[in-house]
Amino acid sequence: MEWSWSVFADAFPYVVKGIGITLILTITCYLFALIFGFVWLLIRQIPGKVFQWFVYWIIEFIRSTPPLVQLFFIYYAWPLVPGIGVTLHPFVAATLGLGLHFSTYIAEVYRSGIESVDKGQWEAAKALNFSIQKKWTSIILPQAIPPTIPMLGNYLIIMFKEVPLASTIGVIGMLHLANEYGSIYWKYLEPLTIVALLFLTLSYPSALLINKLEKKYNRNFNKKQVVGSKPA
Repeated sequence: MEWSWSVFADAFPYVVKGIGITLILTITCYLFALIFGFVWLLIRQIPGKVFQWFVYWIIEFIRSTPPLVQLFFIYYAWPLVPGIGVTLHPFVAATLGLGLHFSTYIAEVYRSGIESVDKGQWEAAKALNFSIQKKWTSIILPQAIPPTIPMLGNYLIIMFKEVPLASTIGVIGMLHLANEYGSIYWKYLEPLTIVALLFLTLSYPSALLINKLEKKYNRNFNKKQVVGSKPA
């Protein structure tokens, strides 16, 4: 298969039409993952060994199963389940599948952020008799959120690169349109190259921004450590 710049020029406007759906699906999945990640975090706080064992294995199952298999199950198999089966729009199925998959990882990011708060801060909130709401909004979350920003940003980039999986269930994103163009004209090299270049153009600057945020946080954290340290 030989490269053709004329095919590249012809395929570009056809493929780039899917960039909007790709970005919207990424944002929608990410917001779902952020919200449901917090739900997982709350569920993990419910007491009961049997219940926690059950939740643990649900989360591990979701993490250990390929997201493509989960998309296929939600879109193709779930409608066939007697009594509870529901046929979903491809966009909704993709949001549910990818959002649920990544929410299990984001829950761990939340947990690590909360555990990074010094034990003395929790004790201070208790000593001051703060309400639960004030304790979380005034003390815990302001200290727990900043360390998670780089990790949450990395998951946004990873999710952006996983969104093309949604083309397998009919979401008309960039990869779907590239494959469609290839099936019409029997030219796959150029449209798939366009998809790769578009993903690189969008994801690389985002990765640089995340790295900048991470370095900025590390500098601020180190300064706080120096200021807060006691002289020998």
